[in-house]
Amino acid sequence: MRKDLLWRRAAREDLESIINLLYDDPLGKNRENPQNIQAYEKAFKEISMDQNQWLMVLEKKGKVIGTCHLTVMPSLTFQGSRRLHLEAVRIDASYRGQGLGKLMIQKAMRMAQQEKCCLVELTTSKNRSDAKAFYEGLGFEATHEGMKWSVKDFSATGI
Repeated sequence: MRKDLLWRRAAREDLESIINLLYDDPLGKNRENPQNIQAYEKAFKEISMDQNQWLMVLEKKGKVIGTCHLTVMPSLTFQGSRRLHLEAVRIDASYRGQGLGKLMIQKAMRMAQQEKCCLVELTTSKNRSDAKAFYEGLGFEATHEGMKWSVKDFSATGI
């Protein structure tokens, strides 16, 4: 690991930086709101209190330059195994292309090994071809078709 980088669990003081990282991408611009930090505080507290959640930040010279959210999920599949779900992987735009995303994924993989997970899974938007190529370049395979359903739209379906 590079000695100029610090990998650690996110603290409340990091929340604004994390939200700005999430906002700094075409999808994030439509769904995140860095002006409303209070909207994120409840989720941050829940994540921080859950032993199966780990919100990682990557820091350089006191500045948060990367983040990802890791969730260890016990499962009945794979003979009662555990899996690690990887979400919200972001690197500050001024630090992209330096291999930091790869280092962050390597750190997540080591955590998966420590937690005795049988696999690491993630989803990425079909609109993010660069992200898909990045993950595939690291060895991830698109083995499943992901599906989502917005809860706010549920009542309109008649189900």
